[in-house]
Amino acid sequence: MEDILYSVRDLDVRYATRSGDVYAVDNVSLDIRRGEILGLVGESGCGKSTFGKAIMRMIRLPGRIESGELWFDGNDLMTYSEKKMQSVRGGEIGMVFQDPMTSLNPVQRVVEHLTETIRTHEPKVSELAATARAEELVEKLGIRRERLSDYPHQLSGGMRQRVMISLALALRTKLLIADEPTTSLDVIVEAKFLDLLRELRDEFDLTILMITHNIGVVAEVADRVAVMYAGRMAEIGEVYGVFGEAKHPYTVGLLSSVPNIDLNAHDLYKMEGSPPNLLSPPSGCPFHPRCPKAMDVCTTDVPVFREVAPDHSTACWLYDEGATNG
Repeated sequence: MEDILYSVRDLDVRYATRSGDVYAVDNVSLDIRRGEILGLVGESGCGKSTFGKAIMRMIRLPGRIESGELWFDGNDLMTYSEKKMQSVRGGEIGMVFQDPMTSLNPVQRVVEHLTETIRTHEPKVSELAATARAEELVEKLGIRRERLSDYPHQLSGGMRQRVMISLALALRTKLLIADEPTTSLDVIVEAKFLDLLRELRDEFDLTILMITHNIGVVAEVADRVAVMYAGRMAEIGEVYGVFGEAKHPYTVGLLSSVPNIDLNAHDLYKMEGSPPNLLSPPSGCPFHPRCPKAMDVCTTDVPVFREVAPDHSTACWLYDEGATNG
């Protein structure tokens, strides 16, 4: 059996609105393997960030975790009190948000961010020892220790992202969740950042969940990829297997929409239609209104998630021998 660090089962997250409940994450199951970089991709609004917050138990009203199981390193996080979860956040699971400028305190120096984090979770650590750990950590991340006295606005976007990672690593976390970490970075800094993630995975024995809409980033850095659509999981597998031979029509559409200078076609492919309104998602497969291969069963029945190749699973009626087009 694979060594699973985090196992999510039948996770259902909803947001209450005046018009009804929004099904942000709908019956999602996913395993995160120890030591891997797992890419979670999909269009904006598909539920990726909500999923990331849910597995840290950070969903706040009007949102709620309706049902599901969250097993982290053998422990059932759904049974944890909020106080106990606070020790897990930062202590065992760290998160890097997409805009570090809004995540860092503008009136705190970098060193204060780090020492406060360390001493909050480890009260017995002295200020001097916490500072020494902060200096060692930022230097490993390519930031000179003199910059510890700087405020966030004095740092570049790439350096602020590194500070956010150092905060996540300060307590030697097991799982790092990176939510759109390259959105505000230019391509040169982005490439360096992705190299850094791989190095950190190897040096700190990290497991990384990379949440992004950028398929190129996932192809560059991830070991496996999970594709979400309309709050549900569409396809999961090794990066080369999914990107080399995508099974779900949505994944095929996503990959076809990526510009490729090696292709002879002058026009970019564009998927027809738009993602569904999650206040009233379509019956059956949520992708069927946009799917060029939709069958009658797709409009009425939710497809079963099944393995269609070694370490490659999808939720699509095309791979059910009993499904027909009427």
